[in-house]
Amino acid sequence: MSWSRYCALTGLTRTGHYYKRKGESDENKDMMRMMDEYYQSHPTAGVMTMTRMLRMHGYAANPKRVRRPLRKMRLHAVYPQQRKLSKPGNAEYVHPYHLRGLPIVRRNRVWSTDISYIPMEKWFMYLYAIIDVYSRYTVGWRLSSTLEGSNCTEQLAECVSRHGRLEIVNSDQGSQYTSPAWVNALKSLGIAISMDGRRRCKDNIWIERFWRTIKQEYVHRYPEATVSRLRAGIGSFIAFYNDERPHQSLGDVITPAKMYLPAGLQRGGQYAILASILRGQLKNNIVKLSIYEE
Repeated sequence: MSWSRYCALTGLTRTGHYYKRKGESDENKDMMRMMDEYYQSHPTAGVMTMTRMLRMHGYAANPKRVRRPLRKMRLHAVYPQQRKLSKPGNAEYVHPYHLRGLPIVRRNRVWSTDISYIPMEKWFMYLYAIIDVYSRYTVGWRLSSTLEGSNCTEQLAECVSRHGRLEIVNSDQGSQYTSPAWVNALKSLGIAISMDGRRRCKDNIWIERFWRTIKQEYVHRYPEATVSRLRAGIGSFIAFYNDERPHQSLGDVITPAKMYLPAGLQRGGQYAILASILRGQLKNNIVKLSIYEE
């Protein structure tokens, strides 16, 4: 029987029948051995880290050459698989971005708000925060195990009751900020709404930079085992961030608290009434709002 007839009966191609796998070169085998050993001690190393490591040992490595054997060995870098928090909400409640070219020269001119994933030893939480863009002062924060939109609205009410009414709130287009409850609450307080454009993370760069700071200097360095310790740790760090840590955008010579607080906190009076109106819109509150009276 000819080979052509044999290949036709067995369903093989003649090219596949005659092909002999070349296999990995000795140099590639040495590189794969080094990457495997390095991965055992540093499981967070990815393609770029492996490439730099091999170059330090004299190999002519580039990302393309490193990525293929890593996939072949099924080695995947361990890194936080952050959940997608900014799923688009109702398009009816999406607002344009109003901060481009806007001079922010006073406190409570613009507040920036967002939600971030906070890893723990065996669990995770979500951190809600609002900062004043002019001073970089964290006017409020909240830790929760859920992504319910009521957390955002209740937090805003608390911040308004403590610090007074603001002019503009900037957020992303996540479902929490494009919900009727959030939009109607801001409109009832006469607060203008600004939202990031799609794929425009730098439109809300102030709060994004705050996430980088708190995660780099606290969360990733000291992963907590319990929620109570995490809440206490975040509270301590934000107090340090506001009161003691000089901010680069403020010339590295002044803290956010000194920039924000000299004018005095606007508590009580009309702002307590505004917060009460907002609280009245929230039914079945889980967290009781505290209204400060002078």
